[in-house]
Amino acid sequence: MKKRLLIYFLAILAVQSIYGQKLILPTPSTTPSKAQQQQIARKYGMFIHFGINTFHDEEWTDGSKPASSYCPTRIDAEQWVKTAKDAGMKYIILITKHHDGFCLWDSKYTEYDVANSGNKTNVIEAVAKACKKYNIGLGLYYSLWDRKINGDVADQSQDAAYNEYMIKQLKELISIAQKHTHIVEFWFDGGWVKQNYRWPVMDIYQTIKSKEPNCQIGINWSIGSPENADAHPVHPDKQKAGFPIRYFPSDFRLGDPHLPADNDPKVFTHDGKDYYMPWESTICISGRWFYNTTDTKFKSIDELERLYKQCTKNDNILILNCPPNRNGQIRTEDINILKELRTRLNL
Repeated sequence: MKKRLLIYFLAILAVQSIYGQKLILPTPSTTPSKAQQQQIARKYGMFIHFGINTFHDEEWTDGSKPASSYCPTRIDAEQWVKTAKDAGMKYIILITKHHDGFCLWDSKYTEYDVANSGNKTNVIEAVAKACKKYNIGLGLYYSLWDRKINGDVADQSQDAAYNEYMIKQLKELISIAQKHTHIVEFWFDGGWVKQNYRWPVMDIYQTIKSKEPNCQIGINWSIGSPENADAHPVHPDKQKAGFPIRYFPSDFRLGDPHLPADNDPKVFTHDGKDYYMPWESTICISGRWFYNTTDTKFKSIDELERLYKQCTKNDNILILNCPPNRNGQIRTEDINILKELRTRLNL
């Protein structure tokens, strides 16, 4: 424990030297901040899983699939975003890099990206432009776990170089998006493969907040237990007010794909201070996150209505996953269901 605390405080000192003496941190509170109120008001968005997995009928690949196997016939980003807008959604969360490490933009720091693939379109830029056009919020998903660049997660000697790699990529993403629109949310995944103190959470928070002050930042499996702040998993129905924040600083809670409890708490602690943190749910409209040729069973309107009501009550948020296919378009079934669901929900 003492070693972990020492590492944590040394990390804070290092970040302070980079960003100045005053760190950007959430304000302790038992009520939502203005930016959190805006997130809560968005309420309903679309998760867009698209990447190299789309072309392999797999949810998690390991970075060994050749970049050339990513080969969409087109990237119809306007159709994705317009579909979300027409569904009554207020924002999208786009996968930029999943656990496989494949990047949907031309990154200076890896060759495992669209620049070396069957379709060189910068998907982040295309979606950012579409979000601007249709006046809908842009959110970005980024996997901390990278099986291509940092596959041996047990080797702590690799952490410093990989953490620097992530920060550089986050700066790339922010730069691309900000040419067209603001980023309303960053959604981080895969943290459970390492101890929480090994991730550069403070540096990630400073990097984003210094450029996008109102962007809300969440890391999957956000809450620990009173006995162990890094406990995994602590399901939402087990979370109680005052439980420790596993990844501090962050702004909202995730525990994909679990739903919030009926009496969902909102106030959690770090270093003896209370912080308000709403919950964001993630649900698939069909059975898979990424497009899969065998994924042909869709949730009914009745089930989706029930899930929407459960996920958005108590000032919580829902993102509904609708994966584009290999032609780079949202499936017709998704579009029809979303239209009917909007009518049912009276959005």
